[in-house]
Amino acid sequence: MNNNIFLVEMGNRISCRRKELKLTQEQVAEAINLSLQSVSCIELGKKAIRPENLYNLCKALDISADYILTGTKSNEQLSGIIKKISELDSDDYEAIESLVNHFHKKSK
Repeated sequence: MNNNIFLVEMGNRISCRRKELKLTQEQVAEAINLSLQSVSCIELGKKAIRPENLYNLCKALDISADYILTGTKSNEQLSGIIKKISELDSDDYEAIESLVNHFHKKSK
């Protein structure tokens, strides 16, 4: 994979997670002790992130390094979703199952 594409995809995952948590780039920068410009460049894929900063970023965004680096969800992330789904009533469970089947077919 082209290094630039890798950095852009990684930056997109970081940006999406930050937005899911409703955090600003400023808040993330402060939490991991980086400049706003550094966080912006990382999210845009213009700059690689150092390992110690990746570690701090994962903690701040409550996400695995595997997900940031590869887009692969960790077993811990998946088990959280599985637990939530298992607590749904039958109708809601069937609706979720239908959606998963739809997206699974679409991705093939």
